[in-house]
Amino acid sequence: MLRSLFTMLLNAFLIALREIRRNLTRAFLTVLGVIIGVSAVITMVTLGEGTTEAVKAQISSLGSNLIMLRPGMGFGPRASSAGVPNFTESDADAIAHQIPGIAAVAPVSSSSLSTIYLQNARSTTVVGTTVDYFFISKWSIAEGNFFTDDDYRTGAAVCVIGNTVKTELFGDSDVSPVGQKIRLGKSSCEIIGVLAAKGQAGMGDQDDTIITPLTTLQRRLVGKTSSRGISMINISAEDGADSDGLIADITSLMRQRRNLSATQDNNFNVFDTRQIAETLSSSTQMMTTLLAAVAGVSLLVGGIGIMNIMLVSVTERTREIGIRLAIGARGREVLLQFLVEAITLSCVGGLVGIGLAFLLCSGLAQLIQVGFVFNLQINIIAFLFSAAVGVVFGYMPARRAAQLDPIEALRHE
Repeated sequence: MLRSLFTMLLNAFLIALREIRRNLTRAFLTVLGVIIGVSAVITMVTLGEGTTEAVKAQISSLGSNLIMLRPGMGFGPRASSAGVPNFTESDADAIAHQIPGIAAVAPVSSSSLSTIYLQNARSTTVVGTTVDYFFISKWSIAEGNFFTDDDYRTGAAVCVIGNTVKTELFGDSDVSPVGQKIRLGKSSCEIIGVLAAKGQAGMGDQDDTIITPLTTLQRRLVGKTSSRGISMINISAEDGADSDGLIADITSLMRQRRNLSATQDNNFNVFDTRQIAETLSSSTQMMTTLLAAVAGVSLLVGGIGIMNIMLVSVTERTREIGIRLAIGARGREVLLQFLVEAITLSCVGGLVGIGLAFLLCSGLAQLIQVGFVFNLQINIIAFLFSAAVGVVFGYMPARRAAQLDPIEALRHE
């Protein structure tokens, strides 16, 4: 029984291949919709997953178990912080000493200053902070050294520059930036280190920065006009710490220190980069799913194309069908023949679509600078779906062929 079934399927498959070879152009146009649909679905999902991984990597590069404390009612360049007081250095000390589960705390003050080296000049964000900032933000050094606690205590005129600043100020010259002096605003500062490149993140180019001791920024570069000169506090949680609990403790402490009553809203925000990464990844995955669903419509269009061509094929081969039925072929054998032909067409389209998707993903991943994350599961699902399209849309033409009357079919011109 199984042997005869296998033989029947093999014969049907060979006849299907013969019919496809006889009309290669029509066969290609028939499966074009399936090819486009399969390749579009796989490309959208693959690039979406690559983008998600890139987002996670960018967020991870911001810091180690990073929690950011900022003034205002939002996050990012459009955050509402008008009239909201900044933080103090004592706020950072209180977080470090009063909240358990904290590994390190770094108060941050920043200012945009003109940066000059010889004839090269540009405006750069200068960050004043403590030594812990490098650990929290996962910075590594490419040349030279970080500044030290002694530099922080004395307010030494030293700085560490990012890779973008190095490129813009020193270009391709063989001169090492380490040991050179640059002008920041109205003061001179010695470069003691160059940071290893991090690249872009959600907040812009991380390498376009100059980092100095907080005391240097306050005493030499911009002056300390107020005790509330801290625009952000970066906090690193200990490994395994409950980030939600830490955020709740930090929020409670800051409400007390900022004298907010129970009826007043927070005039600051606490952000956990892990939560930000999860939110962005979720949004990216949702958009990927939506795009994949839209691309999947092409598969349905391809299925309709297969059904139309198979109906035309049934009409063209009516006499052939009549002869087969007249010499003893059963209706289910004719149905199987046309169904196998439709499935073969859609499967060939699926395989070509997978190959096209691989080429598209390889090229587009490099173009948009995301990783190529090969997902075997989505490739298998797309192929099986293309086969299912052949079954669903090939059944009606196959059934029509199987129900032909042999006598009427033989009379067909």
